[in-house]
Amino acid sequence: MSRSALVGNVTAMLEDAGFLVSERCAIRPKSFDVAARRGEDLVLLKILGNIDAFDGTTGEEMRRLGTYLDATPMVVGLRTRDEDLKPGVVYFRHGVPVFNPDTAMELFVEGVPPLIYAAPGGLYVNIDGDLLADERRERGWSLGQLATELGVSRRTVSKYEDGMNASIEVAIQLEEMFDQPFSSPVEVMDGAEEVRDAEPTPDDPDPESDDEHVVHVLTRAGFTVHPTARAPFKAVSEDDERRRDFMPMLTGHSAFTRSAEKRARIMSSLGEVTQTRSVYFTENQSKRESVEGTALVSCEELADIDDPDDIRDLIRDRSQEPTEA
Repeated sequence: MSRSALVGNVTAMLEDAGFLVSERCAIRPKSFDVAARRGEDLVLLKILGNIDAFDGTTGEEMRRLGTYLDATPMVVGLRTRDEDLKPGVVYFRHGVPVFNPDTAMELFVEGVPPLIYAAPGGLYVNIDGDLLADERRERGWSLGQLATELGVSRRTVSKYEDGMNASIEVAIQLEEMFDQPFSSPVEVMDGAEEVRDAEPTPDDPDPESDDEHVVHVLTRAGFTVHPTARAPFKAVSEDDERRRDFMPMLTGHSAFTRSAEKRARIMSSLGEVTQTRSVYFTENQSKRESVEGTALVSCEELADIDDPDDIRDLIRDRSQEPTEA
């Protein structure tokens, strides 16, 4: 299957599941392919045939964007260089959950989260330790007795009951032994924090030199600006602690060309899904004030405005505020 067809299939699946899906980010560089929202759930999806193409820089970018936009970054893929991705299993690349389209279908359409995750050494599941302890005591078994049945140490059983995850082989043994499952779902929509190694959000990259004056103006206007490296926009700007009347904002910057117009249109679609404003700062004047909801503001106009509130008003007047999902 071609990557384009795979993106189309995943997008159609999300729409069937009731998600509002953005226009595909068919521009380079791009750290993700589509954004999708259903209620409070917002996901940023990278869709690949071979997930080995998902590198560390892209993973860091997606994790930063997930923090700024209150979204969950995910990768949907078919295989690695060595093997196909197994259905019902969550993998991880650079701190981002990865799974195949069948798992995505179960999660998004059927509402069934995966139970198994891959980690060094094999496949694992979350064990409900409290339930295991209750069932063991009800049967009248000591820690040592259960350990003998499982072929593990008493200390290992104690760790299972304290919340340590178990191999899939042990989980199957427990299910057969007690005639009930002890596995808990992997909460993928929360970033699978309970099973992946926790890592701090990577630092922002430095802004490109051509963008520094725009960053300076936005900072002066009361925004915290987070530059991006591979997103379809140059930065995510958040209102500072003192002023909460302005939603987060996606910003672009370049001469206003046909390519810039395409980028501004994609930013509009992303803004609708992520519930952010979008503004494109241009190095040349344009007769238009917006592109499908993305405000167009020339750097010449910015230079003529001294009052930060006037900058905010200009952006607000020209941009379209997304409707609540």
